[in-house]
Amino acid sequence: MTDLMEQMGAAFLGSRLKRLGERMQAGAARITADAGLPVQPSHMAFLAALDGQALTVGQLVQAVGISQPGVTRSIGQLVELGLAQSEQGEDQRQRTISLTPAGTAVLARAKLYVWPQVEAAVHALFGGRADAFVDQIAGLEAALEATPIDLLASRASPEILTIREYSDDLAGQFHDINAEWINAMFRLEPIDRDVLENPRARIVDPGGVILFVEAKGLGIVGTCALLKTGANSYELTKMGVRESARGLKAGEFLLAAAIERAMSIGADPLYLLTNAKCAAAIHLYEKLGFQHDAGIMAQYGALYARCNVAMRYRAKGG
Repeated sequence: MTDLMEQMGAAFLGSRLKRLGERMQAGAARITADAGLPVQPSHMAFLAALDGQALTVGQLVQAVGISQPGVTRSIGQLVELGLAQSEQGEDQRQRTISLTPAGTAVLARAKLYVWPQVEAAVHALFGGRADAFVDQIAGLEAALEATPIDLLASRASPEILTIREYSDDLAGQFHDINAEWINAMFRLEPIDRDVLENPRARIVDPGGVILFVEAKGLGIVGTCALLKTGANSYELTKMGVRESARGLKAGEFLLAAAIERAMSIGADPLYLLTNAKCAAAIHLYEKLGFQHDAGIMAQYGALYARCNVAMRYRAKGG
């Protein structure tokens, strides 16, 4: 099978580095076991930090650079093995951790029989370039300490959602996305089939607009149309988003783009016809400026058998 983490590249770098670390530690664990030591590779940093000195948990967190729960768990394991001890420090609120004689003996054997072998193996693995790689890791750790990955992502994140204009090669997407939600909630009416099967002839050529929203990594996930129904009147219609894109706010992004386009071409009125069953969609329409309108219902509502809600766009302040 294809290696997923390799295929996903930088987006999965953290998981890939964790996998790399686990593979290296698995080999180091076998070296440690062959040396007759009762510890795991993850304990080695703590043995080294406690070499000849007693430290508090907080100091160990700083020395090893992992979370306090992780430090506490590892120290607890060393205490259970009889290799470390916890004692009341000079400050009664803190305890200090130090190696027992047995721990000091294990550390001495690790220095002699484990660390040199692992270091030589790593240099062989990197073809003599291990030191440069370690320097890179140190640089990455310093950069992440200064700016966490989530903050970096918020600054440099690529556009997740983009708007695309209609082209004939997207006609199938227009049909399928709309047929999906209409069939799920209602049934396709003759007027639906006519529009979905002939989007250029029924919407674009008479002066209307069809827009699509594309999600990075997912492709086209939603569509909507502005159907010209009079000299300046436009119906916002055939708006749907695939189930696979729910939660991305693709619908809101698309609706905002459709409203902006409608205003740029002088749509007056801009209206829509829907059904009360589409509660989530109606909430979104209301959020972006559509209001329930009896006049729109009276003038246009009879077009669809399922229509029992009619709304007109009112720009804020308008």
